[in-house]
Amino acid sequence: MKKVEIYTWQYCPFCIRAKKLLNKKGAEYIEHAIDGDNNARLAMSIRADGKRTVPQIFIDDKGIGGCDELYALDAAQELDKLLY
Repeated sequence: MKKVEIYTWQYCPFCIRAKKLLNKKGAEYIEHAIDGDNNARLAMSIRADGKRTVPQIFIDDKGIGGCDELYALDAAQELDKLLY
């Protein structure tokens, strides 16, 4: 399994939805909860090419975007290829 990281806010519905799909896939991930932490959000934004919305998801240090992009990869049957 590849290294998966997700930047989240605790009550963000998109973050919850993205983690639900990752859990369904059996993916282990590192969660960076950045609620109210402007420095962590800035670090995420730099890593995500300026994107400031959560979640931001990285697989093997490659940014794949957020929840919508994660579900689009799954619908296109590409997510499993990235995870395994």
